[in-house]
Amino acid sequence: MKNIFDESTRTEFIARINKLDANSAAQWGQMTVYQMIRHCIMWEDMIQGKTLYKQAFMGKIFGKIALKGMLGEEPVKRNMPTVPSFKMTGSGDVEAAKKEWISLLERYKARTPAGFLHPFFGRLTAEQAGQMDYKHIDHHLQQFGV
Repeated sequence: MKNIFDESTRTEFIARINKLDANSAAQWGQMTVYQMIRHCIMWEDMIQGKTLYKQAFMGKIFGKIALKGMLGEEPVKRNMPTVPSFKMTGSGDVEAAKKEWISLLERYKARTPAGFLHPFFGRLTAEQAGQMDYKHIDHHLQQFGV
């Protein structure tokens, strides 16, 4: 399975991110393009260890089972629920947010995170984190038609 630590995958994502603009509309879901980008920035901050979250109680019960399905070959389903702290509101500068997101993705050139604690799925290895990140980014870029 593809993962974010592969340079060609990151290059593809950056090209797709650069196709987004303030007028990009979601094909499903409720987020605006700015909110989606901010959501993905928060995600990268978590994977890269800048922001830490505790695992939710329900995640402790069901997280590992759900993780197996999430890391399968199937794409992420539309309108999947998100962790409440990752829900975004407001508006802002789409171009500046895109630059911030791309900058975070480019950090993977220098290092691969050791893994992280997902607020629902629990502790992920670096390999699982890379695969999950790939699926997460691909899902949201498809959401906005790029």
